[in-house]
Amino acid sequence: MLNNLRVRLFLSLLAVVGVALATMAIYTSQTTRSEFQRSVAGILRYRNLRLDRKIANIQEYVAQHTGEQEIWSGLQALMENMASSSQTRFVLADLDGKVYADSSLKLIGQTINISQSKPFAAYLVEGIPIMAYYEPLDIPSPQEAQSRFISSVNQSILLAILAAGLLAVLLTLIFSRSILSPIDELTSIARKMEHGDLSQRVKVKSKGEVGDLAQAFNAMADGLQQVEQLRRNMVTDVAHELRTPLSNLRGYLEAIQDGVLPPSPENIASLHQEVMVLSHLVDDLQELSLVEAGQLRLNKQSTDLDREVRKAITVTQQEADAKGIRLKTNIPNDLPLVYVDPERLAQVLRNLLENALAYTPAKGDVMVEAHRENGLVEVSVRDTGIGIAPEHLPYIFERFYRADKSRTRITGGAGLGLAIVKHIVEAQGGHVFVKSALERGTTISFTLPTSNNQG
Repeated sequence: MLNNLRVRLFLSLLAVVGVALATMAIYTSQTTRSEFQRSVAGILRYRNLRLDRKIANIQEYVAQHTGEQEIWSGLQALMENMASSSQTRFVLADLDGKVYADSSLKLIGQTINISQSKPFAAYLVEGIPIMAYYEPLDIPSPQEAQSRFISSVNQSILLAILAAGLLAVLLTLIFSRSILSPIDELTSIARKMEHGDLSQRVKVKSKGEVGDLAQAFNAMADGLQQVEQLRRNMVTDVAHELRTPLSNLRGYLEAIQDGVLPPSPENIASLHQEVMVLSHLVDDLQELSLVEAGQLRLNKQSTDLDREVRKAITVTQQEADAKGIRLKTNIPNDLPLVYVDPERLAQVLRNLLENALAYTPAKGDVMVEAHRENGLVEVSVRDTGIGIAPEHLPYIFERFYRADKSRTRITGGAGLGLAIVKHIVEAQGGHVFVKSALERGTTISFTLPTSNNQG
């Protein structure tokens, strides 16, 4: 349970709130106690001075009158007058505790427990103590008052802590829900994707880290869906590419086996051609898998680009002549040497030339040119063929992708050439890109590092 992010977030926030409230309670209690003691001490000092004056007034009154009855009858009025001016209760009783004067008129005639209250002063009438001024019976001592006050304050603080704690718990639940609901949605969608539904996406409802996570998840889902679609397309395309030569091989072999066709050199040559198609496809797939896995071995060295271009032109010249296409080159003499694997460079050039020849009509042109570009050498293979529609341009370097879905194996191969070109160029530190316009031709360019930049 503690591994649950919601529970951990809730407990963490609750702990922070609890520590904050406990600290506030302790500090408030200590501060209140200190301030109360200081305030009560000041009040008592002030009150004692006032009481001293009141006691002096009582003594003066007693001294001016004679007779116990006369004294008691006048003291009640004096007590009431003193209480109204000082907001203090005054009680006068005899030595036995019988109350004769009370400024609040509550205890007159009653007997108080004198053992629980000490007199402030005793008064003598004709030398005989007959009465005493006692502390007000309904006013607690400073210690008791402090205890009651601190208890009341602590109770109020406790109630405030409970209310704040409940509010904190409620807010924590609300905030944690708002924070974790996108994560719950991510988890739910991830589980659906685990079972093969790659069409699921997260609705980005917030910004910040959670929003970035949702966007990254959607981007990952897009990538997975695209990879899965490419995988399915690859399986379909491989099956399609293998079906035709295998069907031809099977047909020829069964015909020879049944005696319908003689095992003549021409038929054997046709069978050999189909086998070579299969072999070329398997070689391309193996090479592409090595390149994508980063296991392609490269023997980089300083290489004359012009020489490699002329070799590639020589290899494809016969095919170009057969189709009536002119092959041209434009390589400057002062072009620096490139730092590449010569064999892989030759493979890239042949693939691009064969691709250009496949889509260029008779009497068209295919041009190979190069120039310096930002410390690199940029090589371009430009044709005057049918061109590529804009919606297909982002995908032409993907394996088995064909802009013309109807074209056959004979007219364009398995669709692996440009994918191999892209990976080989990037493995040698370059980049490949394409420009095209329908009915105006296509230019595929790639960059190569120079020997001068290899230190």
